[in-house]
Amino acid sequence: MHKLLVGVVALLASTSLAHPTFAQQAVAALEASRVVIAPAQSDLGRTIKAGLSAAYYGARPDTAAHEEAQRLYFLYGERHFEPIWLSQDAAGKVTFSDAADKLIAVFENAEAEGLRPSDYLTPELDMSRLKGDSVALATLETAFTSATMRYAHHIHNGRIRPQSVNELLDIQPKPINEAAILERLVSGEDPVAIFNELQPHHPEFLALRKALANFEADTTKRPTQIGNGPVLRPGGADTRVPAIRERLKVTASTSSFYDELTVDAVKMFQEGQGLEVDGIIGPATVAALNGGAATRREDIIANMERWRWMPSDLGDFNVFVNIPEFKLTIQRHGKPEYTTRVVVGTTKNQTPIFSDNIRHVVVNPYWNVPSSIVKGEIAPAVLRNPGYTDAKNMDLLYQGNVVSPWQVDWSQVSTSYFPFKVRQRPGADNALGQIKFLFPNKHDVYLHDTPSKSLFGRSSRAFSHGCVRVENPMEFAGALMANEPNISRASLEGMFGPSERWVNPQTQIPVHLAYFTLRAEADGTLRSYGDVYGHNEALIAAMGLAPTAAPAIIAAVETAPEELSP
Repeated sequence: MHKLLVGVVALLASTSLAHPTFAQQAVAALEASRVVIAPAQSDLGRTIKAGLSAAYYGARPDTAAHEEAQRLYFLYGERHFEPIWLSQDAAGKVTFSDAADKLIAVFENAEAEGLRPSDYLTPELDMSRLKGDSVALATLETAFTSATMRYAHHIHNGRIRPQSVNELLDIQPKPINEAAILERLVSGEDPVAIFNELQPHHPEFLALRKALANFEADTTKRPTQIGNGPVLRPGGADTRVPAIRERLKVTASTSSFYDELTVDAVKMFQEGQGLEVDGIIGPATVAALNGGAATRREDIIANMERWRWMPSDLGDFNVFVNIPEFKLTIQRHGKPEYTTRVVVGTTKNQTPIFSDNIRHVVVNPYWNVPSSIVKGEIAPAVLRNPGYTDAKNMDLLYQGNVVSPWQVDWSQVSTSYFPFKVRQRPGADNALGQIKFLFPNKHDVYLHDTPSKSLFGRSSRAFSHGCVRVENPMEFAGALMANEPNISRASLEGMFGPSERWVNPQTQIPVHLAYFTLRAEADGTLRSYGDVYGHNEALIAAMGLAPTAAPAIIAAVETAPEELSP
């Protein structure tokens, strides 16, 4: 019987995947190609094929098990279903390859990457199978390849499917060239170096990875997390006050009274954190108090996971909106170039999480009111008072034509049958303000100006219907158009007037609506932000991480007047 490792390296090399370009190959989009399933040529190959075929056709479509079985079937099918990790010496002894032993060491160290060793060192990787029959060997062989590819996908894309946490996490996995990875692993290259190429290279991910290593190594007692609670104002009382005094190194006291000395300490802390300096302890202040040395291990791992969800390349010049931070940043080559505050969606009308490209800037925009707002708010108001639309500077549209509300027989209309679309005309009171920035998407969200400026003074700013309101939109527009030779803040402001004007930049600008409850400063210091939509705690639960203290989730503790706005 010939060696079980039959021409694996040659077969892999025949795919024309060369080492120098692996970084691009491993993460580039896979082009559609013809899948060739080569016939099995050995008894073990036929056994491997039978097992993979049963798993592939037995798994329910649209499941992770089906996707994994399909990948394995195609991978082995391209190489006559011959083994990759097993070999046999002249005496007939079957052994694992040295490359496989190196991978086992990687799996055992998975916790250092925020992953779980048990996801890869599964019961199927039982070394006693090496002494078994062909079925046992085939099971061991394919289980090892499955574990290897699972690790590669987890290190590159995270181990949790974003939509399983919340459907508004509209993030798609980045493709991996599995054949290229296997080629290098089988050839004996250092698997740690190979997998590091698949990791996010963003400085903040690397800082979190370092923080995780330091967390495991640090045996000192960490501060107790400040728990959730109602907004605490000066002169009030709360059982958390003694813990807050201790955190801020104020004179120790067991009193729950929020006294003037503690208020002053909180104000100093808020100023240092860039929060509204009001002495009010709301969700944003609590979250900030829970940063730094008080950061939980599970928060570090969850934020590492979300970095794996992000595109590998954010773009040399991009817009980055971090929803828990209520902040927008223009980044050039990874460095902040412009920053402003934003208002994001409420917990009921959450801003979705995804990446796209800004394609259009619209000056003096119409606001095409979403159907949900028409049905829930405008239709009832118009039925009570047909003059409502004129008072709000709005048009009623029927089959694309503007109609007067005074010409409608409202006895034939109801909230359940409201055949009109509604738009708000350009003007000072338009809900979108004077400018909006479009990246067309299925969620119909975008960045825009707003006439409601008072909310930008709040520390917690989740008040919109889902779009992102920008505090200084014309400053932002000027910074955004920094690379455009024919567009500037002045040219955009020169278009102000009663008519909608569309401007199309020559270069599309990547925009990322992201969700990070931990941000790393340049020196590695971690700042903590409130879990405004609960995505962080939901991810921690999905990852099976046991929380070490009460989470700092922002609940509906701050309110603003109801307003008709995106």
